[in-house]
Amino acid sequence: MKIIVDSDEMKAIDKYTIEKIGIPGVVLMERAALAVANAVKIYIESDTSPPGKTRILAVCGTGNNGADAVAAARILYMQGFAVDILLTGNQSKTSELFRQQLSIAQNLGISIDNNIDWNEYTIIIDGVFGIGLNKEVKDNYKEVIGCINNGNYTVFAVDIPSGLSADTGKPLSIAVKADYTITFGFYKTGHLLYPGPQYTGEVIIADIGFSDQIDHLLSKKRFTYDISDLNKLPKRMAYSNKGSYGKVLVIAGSVNVSGACYFSAKAAYGSGTGLVKVMTAEENRIILQTQLPEALLTTYENRWEEAITLKLLRELEWASVVVIGPGLGMSEISQKLLDIVIKNAKVPVIIDADAITLLAGDLSKNKHMDVKERIKNLSGILPEKTILTPHLKELSVLLGCSLEEIKMDLLKVADVCTEQNQIRLIIKDAHTIVAGGNERYINLSGNNGMATGGTGDTLTGIIAAFIAQGLEYTKSAELGVYVHGLAGDRASEEKGYYSLIASDVIDMLPKVLK
Repeated sequence: MKIIVDSDEMKAIDKYTIEKIGIPGVVLMERAALAVANAVKIYIESDTSPPGKTRILAVCGTGNNGADAVAAARILYMQGFAVDILLTGNQSKTSELFRQQLSIAQNLGISIDNNIDWNEYTIIIDGVFGIGLNKEVKDNYKEVIGCINNGNYTVFAVDIPSGLSADTGKPLSIAVKADYTITFGFYKTGHLLYPGPQYTGEVIIADIGFSDQIDHLLSKKRFTYDISDLNKLPKRMAYSNKGSYGKVLVIAGSVNVSGACYFSAKAAYGSGTGLVKVMTAEENRIILQTQLPEALLTTYENRWEEAITLKLLRELEWASVVVIGPGLGMSEISQKLLDIVIKNAKVPVIIDADAITLLAGDLSKNKHMDVKERIKNLSGILPEKTILTPHLKELSVLLGCSLEEIKMDLLKVADVCTEQNQIRLIIKDAHTIVAGGNERYINLSGNNGMATGGTGDTLTGIIAAFIAQGLEYTKSAELGVYVHGLAGDRASEEKGYYSLIASDVIDMLPKVLK
């Protein structure tokens, strides 16, 4: 697990390390500069450009971020690379460490100027602004960032691309578009929230010597997973049977719409659950029995009868976890199925796709409710352990606000939706967010090839399987999203991004979970 920090947390970590632990700021800076210089050197050594063509320009502001860039330029210069330094900003307002680093560079004879020919350089080290920037970029700074973005350079950003908010991932009027970002100690929130990743390029986390003693300064409210977190998977037992690994009920698929329930059910089986039962329209029986004979099946006719209520109540008693919504449609029957689940489920419920839209329709009957009132209303009627899995458009409809408002601050939206209730919210986006209680998981697995029909249905099956096997429902949501993305990444390695389909993701689950 990797912790994600905001700008205030990172400033507190720096301050504590220097003042309480006693590591001088110049020592931290030297290690940061070494990390940046090393990233640049590795890139140059792997580059196929003709020898002698590489020229490096360190573009430096006058604060500590600029000092990092000056120090990195000095290290590369001393290793024999052609390096110049461009100073930007108000030279009368400089940090102490910047003055110290600039003096060292001057003493070594590194070219330092305020005016350069941009066409002479192939690599830019961006050290104009750091994570402390909280106002819009203007004047000369804006012009310099424009020159960086308009040139044909390989750009290495120090800590964060200049002009990008470390807290929101949004450019403050303009931001450097980096190919690599070398950040120190921890991911910053702005690295991961879109559009931030479109500016950061590849993010490299460098260890510059922060001690474990700073642990108390970390809220640990925001985090992401890496491959080591697969140790959180539900454990298998030598002495067990199919009942040991839970029962997933998938209520999905309307008349002649069988694909969504198939994907969800097969993904649940592929993720380790013992039994899966699909409740769907009678018209889907033959195709499901043919495609997935392992699944149990219960069906209903395309007209409402009280017998459907009794049947569903029995299935709710049977299930360890319920999935409702994939391909369910917007019919009266779909609405009644959802109502029965909401009122009677005693196990965790995953509400997805059409079921989210049906929920939104119910809430819209009272047009005067604001977002907080809608969430309060929802938390009052949903089962205790409910997971909602909307993409951004579905979420905007559910909350009764515009897509632009949702995109403005996804973490704030997550806070509002999960404050003081047991709703767990999976906001499906390029970097999906799982929110519950005080935790905010930001997912980094997955790729654009997964933007295809059926992959969301696959996700619900994976999460349901983990819950069925006994993993706590919040962790199941987080781990399910991560594993889903890993399977998509493995699939893209074999199929590419253009040709990837939902079945490919399911086919890769054995390789990921093995």
